[in-house]
Amino acid sequence: MDFQLILLTIGVSFILAVIAAPLFIPLLRRMKFGQQIRGEGPQSHLKKAGTPTMGGIIIMLAFTIAFLKFSAAMNTDFYVLLIASLGFGLVGFLDDYIKIVFKRSLGLTARQKLFGQLLFAAIVCLLLARNGHSTAIGIPGTDISFDWGGWFYYPFIVIMMLAISNAVNFTDGLDGLLSGVSAIAFGAFAVVAMQATSLPAAVCAAAMIGAVLGFLVFNAHPAKVFMGDTGSLGIGGAIAAIAIVTKSELLFLVIGGIFVIEMLSVVLQVGSFKLRGKRIFKMSPIHHHFELSGWSEWRVVVTFWAVGLVFAGIGLYLR
Repeated sequence: MDFQLILLTIGVSFILAVIAAPLFIPLLRRMKFGQQIRGEGPQSHLKKAGTPTMGGIIIMLAFTIAFLKFSAAMNTDFYVLLIASLGFGLVGFLDDYIKIVFKRSLGLTARQKLFGQLLFAAIVCLLLARNGHSTAIGIPGTDISFDWGGWFYYPFIVIMMLAISNAVNFTDGLDGLLSGVSAIAFGAFAVVAMQATSLPAAVCAAAMIGAVLGFLVFNAHPAKVFMGDTGSLGIGGAIAAIAIVTKSELLFLVIGGIFVIEMLSVVLQVGSFKLRGKRIFKMSPIHHHFELSGWSEWRVVVTFWAVGLVFAGIGLYLR
């Protein structure tokens, strides 16, 4: 596989994001698309109120242009990757739009968001099934795989896509946190895709790397723009789709270790409070726990980046 093509895709996507951001940020500010801060969050975040959000448009725009430009193979994998990324991004966009325009802090209802995610996950399943996609699932670090047929596999990847997109969404809570962690995860999956000789998946990962790094220039602390659900759900859809088309479904649990921890912290917090009436963490997702424990926002972000890098390395070793 052409390594130079991957680097070129990253570079072009990065430049597109860096060019687009200064154009979109003032526009978002003029349209009063500012972030609303929930009162129960860390008090230090109140000063972020009004910072332009929906910056995920920048990510998705740069990603889409670069992906369409450099992914020459218009096969099933290409359409799966594009539909998962843009479809989940669209659900996030609608969620952000409702939050901002209608002043509803929670955006789409849980059922509406679930319906949108299920719709695009179902389209992905249909495309894969029509193309005879393998229903075998490999266990990372071993030669063991199991194949229980489509009756198990397709419901499994629907649940997987929902879980990954929401886990990624939970990770978006601090300046630069998700941008950096996702760039690392996409970097690892780009290597996985090249080993699997899936050009569309490799180009998709590369386009996302460039887009989120370009966005990070403006999203690093103190952030000039937030990505909102438009970006986080789009990123989650892309990661899930790459894992699926490269047949590394379970490898996400390692490469995306930070996302898994963030999701588990929320599940454990809610479960503990409902069952025992007590909280395990000072606040969930877990990055807020460290903030409320006295860590600076930048320290939390850099630590999570470092841990994400370790998880990515372990994942590539197991691959």
